[in-house]
Amino acid sequence: MKRNLSAWPCSVARSLELVGDAWSALILRDAFHGLRRFDDFHNSLGLARNTLSDRLNKLVEGGLLSRRPYQDNPPRNEYVLTEKGKDFFPVLAALLAWGDRWLDGGDGAPVTLHHKAHLHPLRVSMVCGDCGESVGSDDVEFRLGPGYPDDPVEPARDIRSRLAPAAITRAAVG
Repeated sequence: MKRNLSAWPCSVARSLELVGDAWSALILRDAFHGLRRFDDFHNSLGLARNTLSDRLNKLVEGGLLSRRPYQDNPPRNEYVLTEKGKDFFPVLAALLAWGDRWLDGGDGAPVTLHHKAHLHPLRVSMVCGDCGESVGSDDVEFRLGPGYPDDPVEPARDIRSRLAPAAITRAAVG
């Protein structure tokens, strides 16, 4: 039986519940490449039509894609990235960069990203929102956030002991 991760107090688990299978991520990749129609996704990915339909419906229900009619007889829809869907781009870019580094088999990147305005190559990195410094996993502290429940539904999944206490901000103190 598949476990539902959407109720876990973890944004990684919740995100993976929605886009954690390979087909959903590849559909979103293709949507960023400009594909919109069912047959185009089907031809690109070669997956069973019922599986494609299921994943498209899940992405629509999850708010990453929206359906827009493009033909009346027979009725047909195209699938367009929503704002929520467009916000998934950095996740795909990070997967692409990681795959290029670790899974290219020595052949180099199969696809590269470039800034349209200047044609400069892009690199994926995480930077501090305040000081602008690049940070890696050793530079990050996981903290208890305001959305973490006081009484988790599944006590065995309670991760508070692995998190630093919530930060006390100057505004809260003064």
